[in-house]
Amino acid sequence: MTAPLADTFGRVHRDLRISLTDRCSLRCTYCMPADGVPWLRKDSLLTSDELVRVARVAVEAGITTLRLTGGEPLLRPDVVDVVARMAALEGPDGTPEISLTTNALKLPELAEPLVEAGLDRVNISLDTLRADRFLALTRRDRLDDTLAGIDAALRAGLAPVKLNTVVMRGVNDDEIVDLAEFATTRGLHLRFIEQMPLDAGHTWDRGTMVEADEILDALTARWSLAERPGRGADPAQTWVLDGGPTTIGVIASVTRPFCGSCDRIRLTADGQVRACLFARTETDVRAVLRSGGSDSDVDAAIRRCLLGKKAGHDIDDPGFLQPTRPMSAIGG
Repeated sequence: MTAPLADTFGRVHRDLRISLTDRCSLRCTYCMPADGVPWLRKDSLLTSDELVRVARVAVEAGITTLRLTGGEPLLRPDVVDVVARMAALEGPDGTPEISLTTNALKLPELAEPLVEAGLDRVNISLDTLRADRFLALTRRDRLDDTLAGIDAALRAGLAPVKLNTVVMRGVNDDEIVDLAEFATTRGLHLRFIEQMPLDAGHTWDRGTMVEADEILDALTARWSLAERPGRGADPAQTWVLDGGPTTIGVIASVTRPFCGSCDRIRLTADGQVRACLFARTETDVRAVLRSGGSDSDVDAAIRRCLLGKKAGHDIDDPGFLQPTRPMSAIGG
């Protein structure tokens, strides 16, 4: 029997996040500058065969969840085929759950084909309900298209549909309750996220970040909150509103880090394995694939990466340095 994908702290990894592309159709201010960032060379990107091969090796080693990310993963022309091939994989615990993080702009045309291919659920980014703010935040006038994508996901049966909202001071922190109302009345699962140091311009400021406690204070002014037990490896701390069944999640990577239970590992679009979102080192699995390496060699590269995983991300440490890659190049 294959040994679990464990690091030196005993954390067993069951969640692989796979970036399909670094390209994106939006230009969110907390992710990249207005004119974008230099894209990865096309010949550096993993082919669909290479992506599926790494996923297969990982699933056979015990990965049970495959999350497809970007950039914007729906910009990859063969995304439906990639989903279908990954949904057909088999591991010790059966077939993996296939999920996808998206800005939803292409979901009206792709939600049903993706469900037919085997996609189980989606996470959709939505930081504001105001068209003027959406334009200012993303530098694209596409709020209506995002909302249409959310509706398409619901119609296609991608349950649960999760919304991800990055809360920013002086930008959208006055919409916390409005966004929660929007989600709860539509049966969506909303998770508020503390802004993290992953922007391409390295302008993140710990002192101006909206902390989880402030988010919870805003919610408490409208609802009574009770923490749901049994969080496990979930990055979101979940709160039940007014006795339930409605819940809201808060992902407090900075002020309430959950590194001790982290079970995630990442594969970038250009074939680099990362043990942490904030890692400053990577393991090159693309070189293994393209030099004729065996599946055992791919497995060994993944495990080698995990051996270097730190106990935590150390964001609050004075010596903390942002990763050199922006979020769009790492994969969410």
